[in-house]
Amino acid sequence: MNLISVKNLAVKYGGNTVLQKVDLDIEQGEIVTVVGPNGSGKTSLLKAIIGAVEPATGLVTLKPELKIGYVPQRLNFNPTLPITVERFMRLTAKAETTSCITALETAGVPELLKGQMSELSGGQFQRVLLAGALLGCPEILLLDEATSGLDEPESAAFYRQIEAVRR
Repeated sequence: MNLISVKNLAVKYGGNTVLQKVDLDIEQGEIVTVVGPNGSGKTSLLKAIIGAVEPATGLVTLKPELKIGYVPQRLNFNPTLPITVERFMRLTAKAETTSCITALETAGVPELLKGQMSELSGGQFQRVLLAGALLGCPEILLLDEATSGLDEPESAAFYRQIEAVRR
């Protein structure tokens, strides 16, 4: 059974169609990369898959009870907000401290648990987002240009960590 099946998907924002006639099946163990120029609808596709936007037409079908981990391209976050990494991770996941520690270890940054979000580098911030996506042991991980704001060494390190997570 497919983890995700997308049939004849179209996404519109107002009167502007950003995706149309998209068909996609993702099976267990596959690595799928969606490429295209800026504005081609890659983020809209992922948002339709996770249910953050409603398809204008078509259908997105998920395996029943599918656990999805999602790392956004960017996250609008007020850097002056005094919040620790642990508290940030627990905002949406309602996770216990031990789960946060495990996820941060898997993402390669366990030392950040008590750190302030406002003090993280770009690479550390993306690793925290990855750790948050790993909470709950997802069956599939969706990365939306997760290294777009990182320099080349940080991007390489992030993808090495993704490979470690995959193993």
